[in-house]
Amino acid sequence: MPLQIAVANPRRKIGALLPHAAYFVFLAAGVFALVYCGYVVAAAHFYQEVQKSRFESVDQREEYRPVVEGSAIGEMKVPRLGLNAIFVQGDSPGILRHAVGHMSETALPGEGGNVVLTAHRDSFFRPLRNIRQDDTIEIKTREGEFTYQVEWTEVVSPSDVEVLRPSGENTLTLVTCFPFYYVGPAPRRFIVRARQIGALPSRPSIAEAEVQPKATP
Repeated sequence: MPLQIAVANPRRKIGALLPHAAYFVFLAAGVFALVYCGYVVAAAHFYQEVQKSRFESVDQREEYRPVVEGSAIGEMKVPRLGLNAIFVQGDSPGILRHAVGHMSETALPGEGGNVVLTAHRDSFFRPLRNIRQDDTIEIKTREGEFTYQVEWTEVVSPSDVEVLRPSGENTLTLVTCFPFYYVGPAPRRFIVRARQIGALPSRPSIAEAEVQPKATP
């Protein structure tokens, strides 16, 4: 009787290896994602600590200089929620990775009008999911300290820019994505509107400054 030699089927062998290969690919991707997330969190924490240290060491007697894109403006707190973060001029993706952003076309704290701050829902503004009416928001800048009281919250579409418009009162608007636990780009925006209850503005708003008559040389 002739001797029969079994020959392995290459396709069957490759099919058996695919699940193992997929396991290691997904494992590597998961490890990379965790390392990257850790890096982002650590970098944001480091930036916040450095900017807080610099902000606290600034001589308040120095002459005011206009803020520029990417420069730290001040510190915001929501005491009841334990929210404490440095906010920076601008709202680019790079800025929002490590700080709360101030929308440049809106008023600055200390000016009359609507101050608008924005941040990611899964980082600095995550505590806003528990904010309530009458909560206080504290803003500290080189121009002084300002206190706001929450009047209302609302969920709007991304195209609704009415909440960003200038107001006749001294207001603070916080903007983040919604829902808070949505996976991927969130379809809505969560708005917090607060009214200033502290000191009056120390200088006119950007819009008002633009219409001020220039001094005759």
